[in-house]
Amino acid sequence: MVDAALDLVAGSTCFGCATPGRPWCPRCAAAPDPHPWCCWPDPPPQGLVPPWAATPYAGAVRDAVLAHKERRVLPLAATLGGWLALAVAAALEDERPEPGEPGPAPVVLVPVPSRRAGVRARGHDATARMTRAAATRLRPVVGVPVVVAPLLRLRRGVLDQSGLTASARAANLAGSMACDARRVGRLAHRVGRARVVVCDDVVTTGATVREAQRALEAVGVPVVAVAAVAATTLRRKEPSGLSPDPATH
Repeated sequence: MVDAALDLVAGSTCFGCATPGRPWCPRCAAAPDPHPWCCWPDPPPQGLVPPWAATPYAGAVRDAVLAHKERRVLPLAATLGGWLALAVAAALEDERPEPGEPGPAPVVLVPVPSRRAGVRARGHDATARMTRAAATRLRPVVGVPVVVAPLLRLRRGVLDQSGLTASARAANLAGSMACDARRVGRLAHRVGRARVVVCDDVVTTGATVREAQRALEAVGVPVVAVAAVAATTLRRKEPSGLSPDPATH
């Protein structure tokens, strides 16, 4: 009855199988089975902190990421944010506190910035939206404050990553991000010491999240981990030894 009402009122259909009703029908929603793992790219960018993902980037997961990002199926943000929260929680569990620390520090989630042109064209910032949803899911789980901090911005001249080879992605992103030191100062005053996790939708070669990590560390913000909704698991060889991938990051 709910599906029939949605179809009648909103004309909604499942993005996966086109069944009238919900944006994601129960059958398609049940297909993914997230199990977070440390998803090191092959080969990993030098200096990358441990990257975690909730599920492989394939099938229904890939469809969900693209439907949310490109087609503005906004109800998917809660589901994708839930998977991102699983990856963050796994990363924090793997991260060991330093000796003498008084207890778990607050968590700061830093979303990877999107190109302004892309945000305007899509009408929303998909990564930021998923990161906010993940923070909502994490707060009762980790037992400490969880803050979303959009500290990063892209410099001009960065190309869309889609269709670029791994080596081209790395070259495109080198030095492409900057961190606002004033925002960092305000955040430090607000939360004090914190565990900072870079958040993205998909990890492929690791070039994007490594650049985000570099920009944060350049202004004195240590990053403990990277977390993503999904990660690619298959690689095709190219001359550089890395592989192209259809994902956006």
